Formats: sequence, structure tokens, C-alpha cells
Amino acid sequence: MQTKISYDDAIRILTSREKFHICLGLERITEILNLLGNPQEKLQIIHIAGTNGKGSVSKLLAEILKEAGYKIGLYTSPHILEYTERIQINGNKISRDDFGGLVFDICTLAEKNNIYLTEFEVLTAVMFKYFEQMKVDICVVETGLGGRLDATNAIKSNLLSVITSISLDHTERLGNTTEKIAAEKAGIIKAGCPIVVSVSNCGYKTIKDRAAELNAPVLVSDCADIEFLNGKNYAVINGKKYLFNLMGLWQKENLGLVCSAVDYLRKNGYLISENAFSEALKNVVWNCRFQYIPKKNTIIDGTHNPDGARVLRESLDFYFPDEKRIWIYGSMKNKDYGKVMKTLFRPGDSIYLCGFSHTGSAGIDDLKALITQKCRQIEITSVDDLLSRRDSGSLCIISGSFYMIGEILNLNSDLKKCTRLDNSL
Repeated sequence: MQTKISYDDAIRILTSREKFHICLGLERITEILNLLGNPQEKLQIIHIAGTNGKGSVSKLLAEILKEAGYKIGLYTSPHILEYTERIQINGNKISRDDFGGLVFDICTLAEKNNIYLTEFEVLTAVMFKYFEQMKVDICVVETGLGGRLDATNAIKSNLLSVITSISLDHTERLGNTTEKIAAEKAGIIKAGCPIVVSVSNCGYKTIKDRAAELNAPVLVSDCADIEFLNGKNYAVINGKKYLFNLMGLWQKENLGLVCSAVDYLRKNGYLISENAFSEALKNVVWNCRFQYIPKKNTIIDGTHNPDGARVLRESLDFYFPDEKRIWIYGSMKNKDYGKVMKTLFRPGDSIYLCGFSHTGSAGIDDLKALITQKCRQIEITSVDDLLSRRDSGSLCIISGSFYMIGEILNLNSDLKKCTRLDNSL
């Protein structure tokens, strides 16, 4: 029986005592899961790691399996508006009551046993326990940071591992080379459990070598293709076109990983029809990741590292090569925002630099100092005013920190509704 506690009280507990800070390691999460009866050992888990693309792959796999008739748990991060977005079953967020009760019970249990849990460890324990209680068929679990020492890796085996593209990010924790980062991501590979990876992945050799050590079959994926015709986005897979609701050229590699995972699942007894596959691609929504809102001629995308900026710029040039661009941009100060801005902005773009309330946000002056292109730079005062006043022929891109994006959406109810994050839809 879960304790009744308000969502707001649960958030105060979750964010107290500096739980937000990252403390990699499996000792604490293993201790609390033991006390909870090891719910993770009763679940079928598809575990997904990578620098970029892991959220899209997670969402796609969850959507396909849901369309195929399975009860699917999905765990992703970060959230945009509220924590309950991170834990979903068949697209429905965990209720605030269930979330609050589990947070309280787990934090109380940890305190009684002198176990210090970080915010992400609490959330991960909540996720495993909730999915066990709800008896989901498969859990699609995205790592938070890295893989080897990530709290989600407190599992002994999995149904399947997937590693998406790797690049330099979180180098202070994961290493300053792609090989070191790949080794951390490869930490999710389990003995005898298959791993899906693209040969174009810059960490492919490191991942393949680790898989060989663990006798884990390597399922190599091929890239699909993307076509944009008459305003419609298509995935092209083995010569067949599918309407595809996720825009972005980086989805080529993600789709290849998803297709290989689906092929493996089909060969191992999971019934996934062609209709379920096509309906999932047509209907999938992944909020604030190159999410285009035609009504506003606006793209929202939480790009925060240089490789993500590169593929965002390539996608903008592919889908909207001729439109004038207006940027609303803000960043956390621990990101390489100088390289990000150098990649994203073109000479002549209008850039509105956006401050936000998070204590780790980069200052406006710091951002200004690193913009090298000849752009029009203005410190933003009102997103609502900008969106209403701008030239209707210009494309607005809201990009950078997810914390900034969340604040903007909370202040602009119409834009929030358009993202489908608003519960009133």
C-alpha cells in the first residue's frame, strides 16, 4: 500500500538535500532495489544508451510495441514540464498520486537504512517498482548518463541492449575521448544478451570488443533514409515508404537501430505486424526534439551538445533551406555552448538570447561573448511578444537547454498545447 502524499510534497522531497547532483555508481541503487524486492529482476527490459538519439529510439520502440498490443513501460529523461513524463505506460504518464506515494515510500525506506539516494536514483527505483506493480510486458529504459555506472544498469540481464550514436558530452564524467565514452556506454551490455549498434557508430569497435568478451551477439543495423515531399516526412526502409512523424536527418540511424531491434523481437516470438509498425511511425510524438509546429512555424529542439548541433543544422538546411531563421537560445553553463552556437547560427540570423531560472544556466553576457557570426543579437524579454510580432515568413527555432524550453512552454499556454504536453488536449 503506497502512502498518500501530494505531488508537490513529493517533488520537495525529491529535490531536497541536493539530490539533483550526479553521483555515478551502482551501490546505492542496488541496496534500495534489494529492499524493494528487486523489481528489476521481474521485468523484460530493452536498455538503451548513447550520447544522442537514445530518446528517439526508446520512444519509437515503445510506440511500435504498444501498437502491436503489448503493455509497454517507458522510462526517459529529462522531463520538460513535470517529472511524471519520465515514467509512462502505453503513452500514459504515471499518476501524480502513484508518483508521490512511491517517491515518499522509497525515500523513507532509504533514510531508515542510511542509504543516500540522488534524484535520478530515486526516480529509477520508482520506475522499476511501478512497472513491476503494473505488470508491464516490456520496459524500454533509457540511461540517464553513461551506462556502466548509471542507475538504470542495476540489472543482471536484459532482453536487448541498444547503443545509439556516440560523441563528446559529459566528458568530465565519462572521459574525454569517444573511445572512453563508448566504453562507458558499452557497460550496459550483458553476458549472452544481444546488442544492437550501427557500424557507423564511432564507438563501434569498442562496443563490439566488449560484446565479444561477454559472448553477446552483435546485431548490426543499417541506416534507413528520410524523404521530405510536399510537406510530408517519410521514412524509407528497404525501399518502402512510411509516413513518419519524427523529423530530423539523425532519425536515419535511429530507424536502422529500431528496425534491427524489431527484427530480433519478431524472430524471438514477439508478434509485431507490419500495420503496427507503420501506424507507430505515423503517430509517434517525441516532444521538443525537432518538433515542428506548423501553426506557429516554429521548431522546438533541446540541442545541447556540439554533435547534436551539427545534426540540427543539417536538418534545418534539409527541411527549411530558404527560410529566414529566428533563434531563441539559452544554455546550461556546463555545456560547450560556444561550439554549439558556432554550428547552429548563420550570418544574418536573428538570435534572441534567453535567460532562465535554473542556477546552472549560462549568463547572457557569456553567451554573447562567444557568438562569432554576424547575427542580430537581442536579449529576450518576452517570448509571447516575439512569437506574435515576428515576420510570418520566418522560421522560429527554440533550442538549447530543456530547462529553458520548459520555462518557455509554462509561460506560453498556446505553444504548450501545440506540443501536446498540455493535459487539456
